[in-house]
Amino acid sequence: MSAPGSTGKGARPSSSGRKGGRAPGLENTKVVFASPRRLPKASELDGRVVVLDIAFASEGLGKGFKKTTGKFITNLGARLARWVDHHDHPAHVDFAKDARFVLATKAEHGACPEMIDEALVRDTGPIDTIVAHFDLDGLYAAAKWLIGGAAIYPEADDDARAVDTRIGTPSPEAARIDEALRAHYRDEALKQRILRYLVDGLRPGGDRQAIVDAAADYQRMAARARELAEAYVVEGELATVQIPGGAGNFDKTELLLLGQERATVAVVVDGGNVSIAAPFDSGLDFVELLELGGGMPTRVNVPRKRLDESLTRIRAALRRLEGERQG
Repeated sequence: MSAPGSTGKGARPSSSGRKGGRAPGLENTKVVFASPRRLPKASELDGRVVVLDIAFASEGLGKGFKKTTGKFITNLGARLARWVDHHDHPAHVDFAKDARFVLATKAEHGACPEMIDEALVRDTGPIDTIVAHFDLDGLYAAAKWLIGGAAIYPEADDDARAVDTRIGTPSPEAARIDEALRAHYRDEALKQRILRYLVDGLRPGGDRQAIVDAAADYQRMAARARELAEAYVVEGELATVQIPGGAGNFDKTELLLLGQERATVAVVVDGGNVSIAAPFDSGLDFVELLELGGGMPTRVNVPRKRLDESLTRIRAALRRLEGERQG
């Protein structure tokens, strides 16, 4: 199902006009943060549920779609009011005729908030729970829903897209929130404070200070990432780094971006996990290339046992792209 675009209109932050606070009827809506492979139990969620920025679980990792996403959808049943997401997955076609599902690919929508507008929120009706991804994209989507589908602040949708695609420069406000979340992605209290800060119109106070403090921690993790990046080994358009034991806290997203400054594809081997990333506009689709069955095309994780196979396929894809550019 094609997703409605954002109107780009609506409220403004308190500093430029928008009166902070939740939209009528959403004052008591709870927000639960999750990820594609770590979904809450449907039985623990209150009432009607909206799911935002949660990708369908990929078939190439973990238990796959049927035992995670599929099970969650089945268990929610009629209580599922809406599912809005922008991550590629072959199972999207199975829900094309179900109006509750507003699904797009990453190429169609670089971030989730731009898929939400006032009409979508209004047509969905009253809800009791939002399940949102725990990154900036998910928090911005949840905040936008809670204020009725209007803009959180004028450039909020653009900020979410810049952060999620790593194309363009987000505003200082979004950059600070992104850094806070990357440094403390397990901190549930911080996520709720960020959500309240966004919904209430970016007001000065304790919530904003908590974000500032958390973002300061990110700077130390980014510095460690820069140190680790010195060990990247570059082979053509492929940069690979092995993380040693006891490496300490570092930001993996920053490390991958530093790898992409050296080559088109960055590969971080960290224990039993391999993270692979390329620019959003690189023309590469790791989900398809590595047969992962869903996810973000230009950033994926695979088990270390698939490292050699993955590198072989990526090298072949890079050669193919180079031939197409020259031919």
